[in-house]
Amino acid sequence: SQGALEEYLQVQGREWERFAWLKSRVVAPRQAIEDGSAQALRPAILPFVFRRYLDYSVFDALRLLHKQIREHAAKRSAGRPERANDVKLSRGGIREIEFTVQLLQVVRGGQFPELRTRPTLQALQRVAAAGLMPQATADALARAYEFLRRVEHRIQYLDDQQTHVLPMGCGDDDSDLGWIAHTMGYADCCPFLHELDTHRELVAQEFDTLLGGGAPECKGCAGPKAGRGPAPELDDLLEQLPSRLRERIDSWRRHPHVLALREDARNRLSRLVARTGQWLREGRVNEEAALRMADWIEPLLRRESYLALLLERPSVHERLLRVLGAARWPARYLVQHPGVIDELAGDALLSERFVAADLERELEERRNSLRITGEDDDEALLNLLRRAHHAELFRTLARDVEGRLSVEQVADDLSALADAVLRVTARWCWQRLKLRHREEPQLAIIGYGKLGGKELGYGSDLDIVFVYDDDDERAPDAYAAFVRKLINWLTIKTSEG
Repeated sequence: SQGALEEYLQVQGREWERFAWLKSRVVAPRQAIEDGSAQALRPAILPFVFRRYLDYSVFDALRLLHKQIREHAAKRSAGRPERANDVKLSRGGIREIEFTVQLLQVVRGGQFPELRTRPTLQALQRVAAAGLMPQATADALARAYEFLRRVEHRIQYLDDQQTHVLPMGCGDDDSDLGWIAHTMGYADCCPFLHELDTHRELVAQEFDTLLGGGAPECKGCAGPKAGRGPAPELDDLLEQLPSRLRERIDSWRRHPHVLALREDARNRLSRLVARTGQWLREGRVNEEAALRMADWIEPLLRRESYLALLLERPSVHERLLRVLGAARWPARYLVQHPGVIDELAGDALLSERFVAADLERELEERRNSLRITGEDDDEALLNLLRRAHHAELFRTLARDVEGRLSVEQVADDLSALADAVLRVTARWCWQRLKLRHREEPQLAIIGYGKLGGKELGYGSDLDIVFVYDDDDERAPDAYAAFVRKLINWLTIKTSEG
């Protein structure tokens, strides 16, 4: 039954099943599609595949799944060298492109609905558009995917079998491999195999980099590779920590949240403490930052994905410590909105500035994605606006802390962010207003005070007034309802703040 499926997914659903459901689609009679009953599974499947919070714990699950696939492929080819060259399952094959894309979709799809799509080539472009992958990399992976698929189709055409193993033997043009090379547009096997190896090497490098296996070693980072060895015990780490941090970590040994952690989560926590301690000894961070990180992470221990994120991304861990060490206000903001730390993962974070047009375009794309899945109710849109605002404000804060912005630039960016959020919120409120009497409202929102002077700070309020110029007899009631709705959308508390 549907209820039993939902209970299974919540209680026993495994990570590999999320990747399987990501590619699923409903096959049903036309009547079931037209009356909406074919979509009855959606409320159970979407939260299982795409978690509400950024979910970096899936990295370990994908590493294990990929290891099992490679081991299975190795067993199949043991003593059978002709089976070793599998264009789908071998290193740099089709499966690694799919895993690369699907991993980013599963990790971020809960907060970025525009990533929820089944076709791999389409998903690659959406991942790049969301800033999760350089456009050049997405294009290169797309070319590799198309090339490998064309090779796969020719392999299966040879004997009309479901196989992905490249034929051996390149001695003459009449060989199966020679035929594949010719039909792919190559004079003989050598240039074809060279092109094949080039694509597969690129795919393998990108896949290994994503899972932490292809990055250069970072002394003291204790990144994903370190997570494969035995984790240190908290007791063994205490003597290596400064006095105040040692006292704080010592209290964790009896903390109910720590005691309730699963073994893998406790291991992640121990590795994070060990890495922080090493950075303290090296002088890369200060003790005040480490104490504030302990304050920040303690109430979040039940959300194990944050531990996974910091362990998987040492650069995020270090930037987080620098932000926390700068002042108390960032620490309080992060306690209220912990999910924004993922913004620290982007390499372009510190080199970019806020662009209002980009934010408005992204918000419209996400709203359209929610509309497609029938999730664009008021609460979903309110949360969408709040997440975007929190993320952009935190990006500005991170650039400010790193000294990349002047005081004037911070005020300019915060004011531009407020303008953009007001424009989008006003547009969405008007479109959903029951008393709307025209397509576009004849109304202006005028900013006073710091907003009017483009001098907003991180904790500034918005002083605004509304003025309309509309002779329609329905205008007074319509604009009064509109302003009430707009103020409600701007001030109401939701799960996102």
